[in-house]
Amino acid sequence: MLDGWLDQGVAIKDVVVVEPSGEIGRSGIVVVKDAGGIPAGFSPDIVVLAVKPQMMDGALPAYARFSDSLFLSIAAGKTLAYFAAKLGKVAVVRAMPNTPAAVRRGMTVAVPNAKVTLDQRGKAEALLSSVGDVAWVDNEDLMDAVTAVSGSGPAYVFLMAEVLAQAGVAAGLPGDLAARLARATVSGAGELLNKSPESAAQLRQNVTSPGGTTFAALQVLMAGDGMEPLLTKAVAAASQRSKELAS
Repeated sequence: MLDGWLDQGVAIKDVVVVEPSGEIGRSGIVVVKDAGGIPAGFSPDIVVLAVKPQMMDGALPAYARFSDSLFLSIAAGKTLAYFAAKLGKVAVVRAMPNTPAAVRRGMTVAVPNAKVTLDQRGKAEALLSSVGDVAWVDNEDLMDAVTAVSGSGPAYVFLMAEVLAQAGVAAGLPGDLAARLARATVSGAGELLNKSPESAAQLRQNVTSPGGTTFAALQVLMAGDGMEPLLTKAVAAASQRSKELAS
């Protein structure tokens, strides 16, 4: 995400990164090992909270002094009420990006608290949109489902590529060829879905000839115990875990 922000024009001199290892792999940026190392007088417009939810309790108090900043959290399960309890009456945007942000193809959903101004919302959107698409919701309860669909979703797609390759091997393909076919098929289909104005359902129908090979496979995948109920169950499990992290 930081690479995307810098590539979109955020000045290196305006960035301070807190990273316990002291290294981030990009030169020219001020990197400190803890919040105590942030240069005196540094007053950020936005404090990006990019730590694992289980680490937030320990990390957050050191940033309470930036009460005039916008806090942008990308930690799963940490609610606006949580930040209000820890930081007081500060502006907070809770966001859920996903890993394709690393290639500028991320999907982020965000929800602001009542303290966020229009200007702050615009700044948050500018940062988040530099690494992909951004959607806003007003109902924070939706964030658990967002986490389950788009936050965790890339792992589902990677698993599909993995098992598609394994199925190819089971059908007789060499392992390296099966892996290549699966990777190219999943990434190519995703790009077609991204660029086509047609729905996923229509694209599926376009490639399915009645009685053909794709039709035979879809008879299995779309059966009563096939992909739809399995993914519904998986998303429900991820959503429930998001709720548990919040508590």
